[in-house]
Amino acid sequence: MKITVVGAGAVGATCADNIARRELAEEVVLLDIKEGIAEGKAIDMMQTATLTGFETRITGVTNDYSKTAGSTVAVITSGLPRKPGMTREELIGINAGIVKGVAENILKFSPDAIIVVISNPMDTMTYLALKSLGLPKNRIVGMGGVLDSARFKYYLSVALKCNANDLQGFVIGGHGDTTMIPLTRYATYQSLPVSELLDEETLNKVAADTMVGGATLTGLLGTSAWYAPGAACGALVSSIVRNEKKIFTCSVALDGEYGQSDICLGVPVILGSDGWESIIDFKLTEEEQAKFNKSADAVRNMNNVLTDMQLI
Repeated sequence: MKITVVGAGAVGATCADNIARRELAEEVVLLDIKEGIAEGKAIDMMQTATLTGFETRITGVTNDYSKTAGSTVAVITSGLPRKPGMTREELIGINAGIVKGVAENILKFSPDAIIVVISNPMDTMTYLALKSLGLPKNRIVGMGGVLDSARFKYYLSVALKCNANDLQGFVIGGHGDTTMIPLTRYATYQSLPVSELLDEETLNKVAADTMVGGATLTGLLGTSAWYAPGAACGALVSSIVRNEKKIFTCSVALDGEYGQSDICLGVPVILGSDGWESIIDFKLTEEEQAKFNKSADAVRNMNNVLTDMQLI
């Protein structure tokens, strides 16, 4: 089995490292447009194999999509961060061109690949892939909610002073500071609702901290995070290639679910060998549904840029 990661920046390289360490494929291909970057990082990672024990082969290539042929999963991390003075429309226009070109090149050599989108704005780039590639909707998955939910469980663990692995919790909605919705009502600690252990004020703070989790790290690091996004990618890809049937929040095409259609948005899905297999209905309250609708409006507003710029 072969898995491709496009984009050898911090997030892409960490994705490749996580996939290799989990031994999810015989080969991981790391591709980048900048000469030598993917090759260098691949060699660096391969030199850890005897120290960490993985047997996956990591191959770095510069813009040669023929080396990705036969990939089961292709992860797209390519794209530019928003720079000072850059409008939202400019960012979407640039990254849309990159993501669409990458996906089309991947499919030339791996027509059956499942596409995992990490590039930002993630929900809009996932929607672009859905609209432009002509693939079955189950084969296009946006990763953001996996990361947001992991951050949610981290902040819950800090509040509860417990091991985050003993927690269950989901974040739905758009992958953005103002569009994500941490579902505190459904969060549990060893099956016990966390609402029975934390007061409303604390739960509200956990939710607020989760929503600005990415921005908090950017403020501290001066750049976007990469360890948790890479690990989130590894967990998502693992559920697909090992057919684990795990439930993760992913940005997927909605067709009436959660009251929304013609949009890709974060909802809980079962992930298996065919991509996302079904959507789990969490039965939202009126307040939660209103937040979800507001999130959808914000994401749809960004999606409209694709139409205005004739990108779909």
